[in-house]
Amino acid sequence: MNGTLYLLPIHLGESAPWPDVLPQGTREAACRLSRFIVEQAKSARAALKWLGHPLPLQALAIEALPESPTPAEIDRLLAPVQAGTDTGLMSEAGCPGIADPGALVVRRAHELGLPVRPLVGPSSLLLALMASGLEGQRFAFHGYLPQRDPERSRKIAELERESRQKRQTQLFIETPYRNGALLTALLSTCRPETLLCLACDLTLPTEHVVTRRIAEWRSRPASADFYAKRPTVFLLLAR
Repeated sequence: MNGTLYLLPIHLGESAPWPDVLPQGTREAACRLSRFIVEQAKSARAALKWLGHPLPLQALAIEALPESPTPAEIDRLLAPVQAGTDTGLMSEAGCPGIADPGALVVRRAHELGLPVRPLVGPSSLLLALMASGLEGQRFAFHGYLPQRDPERSRKIAELERESRQKRQTQLFIETPYRNGALLTALLSTCRPETLLCLACDLTLPTEHVVTRRIAEWRSRPASADFYAKRPTVFLLLAR
């Protein structure tokens, strides 16, 4: 009998207690597992401690997924599942497979005919979209935009144009310490009537979600400093 690959969501920030962001059933499923495929072993151990896993952390089998895994490496990680060992796949934060390299493991599990079970938990992208008030029928996630101009400004203009043509919400993220530079680029590139939402520290006590027109954002020059170093999802909808 094959084991099952469980897709285990975790917290978006350590200050939130697990009952605030995960259902009891997700925690119970995680606490029944003793083997995990993870992005970073250190942060995975911290997440399992946060969950209150009943086994000592040193007794758990925690294997890190290489940054660019080869097919052979993925097959090696999935071999115990084929042999009958239930295994949890964990992202660095949020849901595995969503803006996450674990999607490669999930795809291969399907190719091998292994059961895949997604568990309920927080996704920063979906939470941000829910809270933004922007178009929820048509949306696209673009990951990270170019870090430098003029490439970054050209990409922003392209996404704004596509948003207007398709009536589509555009979602993207940035390394927190570069949030201010990205916000400054958005305010200098986008049209005044375009809607921009910034959703940061989702599920944490410091959660902050604001949607405004670009013209309104421009009237608040201190905004870039506020979002510096805070995990943030950016959402844009041109009108």
